[in-house]
Amino acid sequence: MRLEVKELNKVFGNNTVLENINLVFEEGKIYGFVGRNGSGKSVLLKMICGFYSPTSGAILLNGKDYTSTNEFPENTRALIEKPKFLPDMTGYENLELLASVQNKIGRKEIEETLDRVNLTSEANKRYSKYSLGTKQKLGIAQVLMEDPDIMIFDEPLNGIEKETAEKIRNILKEEKKKGKIIIIASHIKEDIENLADVVYEVDGGKIEQIRAI
Repeated sequence: MRLEVKELNKVFGNNTVLENINLVFEEGKIYGFVGRNGSGKSVLLKMICGFYSPTSGAILLNGKDYTSTNEFPENTRALIEKPKFLPDMTGYENLELLASVQNKIGRKEIEETLDRVNLTSEANKRYSKYSLGTKQKLGIAQVLMEDPDIMIFDEPLNGIEKETAEKIRNILKEEKKKGKIIIIASHIKEDIENLADVVYEVDGGKIEQIRAI
């Protein structure tokens, strides 16, 4: 599995958000992106998900340019910016609804995922009653639950208590060993450096590799 960003440019009006970006993501690695708010991190992740079309350039999954046809990349799940779920449904019900789209998993897998992110005790509480950290955990759960090949996270540990944050870091390391491509963006450099095999800095629409293991 190989995800490739080639000569990517994104312009909104007169503002160049991403300029001439070239990246390669390979299975079994965690890739981290650091940069200040507004640096272009979230735009890059949204483009990888197919939410924005490139102004020029391409994003390819196993050689196929899926962005040219406005497709979502196959077997990919993402948590970008603040998670949003139906407020009057419980955490479990929200995940159950999402799982019903493809019918790949059932109750067992959903409950196991909720347990993985320390959310079992909140599973039957309405989403509208969730704290910031609990909402984040549910967002992470929806990325993990269907065992996707590509996992994308934007500020995933925002508001999450220390114990669960460490548990999630360990989960991501386990997923990496399974051969997943994991992409994480954060303004907290320490979080990225503790997880990522390859670290990039995003600044002024440009991306520079600052570390690789």
